[in-house]
Amino acid sequence: MQHLIDRFISYVTIDTESDPNSKSTPSTKKQLILAMQLVEELTAIGLTDVTIDNNGYVMGTLESNVQHDVPTIGFISHYDTTPDFTGANVKPQIIENYDGKDIVLNAKENIILSPKYFKDLLQYKGQTIITTNGLTLLGADDKAGLTEIVSAMEYLVKHPEIQHGKIRVGFTPDEEIGRGADLFDIQKFGADWAYTMDGSQIGELEYENFNAASAKIICKGKSVHPGYAKGKMINSMLIANDFINALPKSEIPQETKGYEGFFHVHQLNGTIEETVLEIIIRDHDLKKFKKRKELIHAITKKLNKKFAKQFGEEIVICEVKDQYYNMKEKVVPVMFIVDLAERAMKDLGIKPIIKPIRGGTDGCRLSYMGLPCPNIFAGGHNFHGKYEYVPVESIQKAVDVIIRIAELTASTDFSLKDKKQHKKSNKKKK
Repeated sequence: MQHLIDRFISYVTIDTESDPNSKSTPSTKKQLILAMQLVEELTAIGLTDVTIDNNGYVMGTLESNVQHDVPTIGFISHYDTTPDFTGANVKPQIIENYDGKDIVLNAKENIILSPKYFKDLLQYKGQTIITTNGLTLLGADDKAGLTEIVSAMEYLVKHPEIQHGKIRVGFTPDEEIGRGADLFDIQKFGADWAYTMDGSQIGELEYENFNAASAKIICKGKSVHPGYAKGKMINSMLIANDFINALPKSEIPQETKGYEGFFHVHQLNGTIEETVLEIIIRDHDLKKFKKRKELIHAITKKLNKKFAKQFGEEIVICEVKDQYYNMKEKVVPVMFIVDLAERAMKDLGIKPIIKPIRGGTDGCRLSYMGLPCPNIFAGGHNFHGKYEYVPVESIQKAVDVIIRIAELTASTDFSLKDKKQHKKSNKKKK
C-alpha cells in the first residue's frame, strides 16, 4: 500500500495543468516533466520499447510470456489535470483508518470534506484516504490511473508465473481540454483493444458516453454615453443574458443525471461592446444531441431577427463544433471486451457498476479512431476541485483488475466463432 501511496504522491505533486488556449501539444511544457518521469519508471520496471514522441505521448510494452497467440491489449490514462481548478503546489493529506467523520482539509480557511454532503465518503470508513489541503485539486483524475497502470505492470514483471499476452500502455497529455487523443498513434500502439483507467468509484465500468459539442456565442454591442443611450446603445452582456434565458431552465448539469443531456454555460466574458459566451452541449441520444445543436442556432436566429428590426444588423454570431461521440456504437460490436472486464471485477469480489459516462474520456475518441476502449474505475471522487479524494484501497483494486484482465485475456479463446457468440449474446441482452 505504501508503494502505491508514494508513487501516487510523486505524480500529483507535479503540476501538469493543461491550457485550452495553447496551440501546442502538449499544451503546457510542464506536462513533459511528468511524462519524462513516466518514461524513466516504465524503463526501470522492465518494460520494453518505451518511447515518448515530440507531442508528449508515452508508450511502452510488456512482452507476452505465453507461447500461444493472445490479442494485444492496452491500458491508457492521461497525465494532465484540468485548468478548471489549480493543480499547482498540491499538498496531499493522508487520512489513515478513516472514522466516518468530517475531514478538515484546511482549518485556516474552514474547508471541510464532510460525509453529510459527500455521502460517498461513508463507503470508505476504515480505509486510507488521500485528500487535498483544501487549496488545490488532488489530481486523481487521472494520476490514480497512471499509478494503477504502472503498478500493475511492475507486479506482472515481478511475477512471471502470471500468464499474460503482450500488453501496451499509453499515457496522454491534454485529455482535460479534449485533445488527448488528437495525436495518439493507433497504428504504433498496436493493440486490438484497450481500457482507459479514468473512471470514478470502485466498480465503474463504462462503454457509453455523451455525444459532445461546444458552442461559442459572440454578442456584439454598441457603446455610447449612458446619458444619451436611448435608441443607440446595445449592451452585449444583456444580449448574452437573453441567450442564456432562452435555454431550457432544467436542462443543466445540476438538474440532470443518468442518460439526461444538458446545456452547460461554463464561461462568460463581456463588456458593452462584446460578450463571449461558451456553452457545452451533451446528450447520449444522437437525435436529441442534434436537436440541442439546432436549438442553439434557432436562438441565435431569433435574437438576430429581433435586433435586426431595431438596429438593422445581425449582432449574434454562433459557432458550434462537435467534440466527440458516444463510443457505444464502436464497442457493442466487440462487447466481449466489456464482458471480460466485468468478469475480472466479479472474480475479485468487486460489484461491477455498468453505467453511462456523464462526460468523456480519451477512450471515446480512440474508439472512433479504430481502438475500442471502454472505461474502468480509477477510484477517485469529486474531481476538478478542492474536495477531490481517493481511497488507496480503490487504487489497489484497480491494479488487481488490470492484472486479472491480463490473465483472462491469456486464457480466453478469442476465435472468430467465440466473438460471434458474444455478439449474439449481447443482442439477446438488449
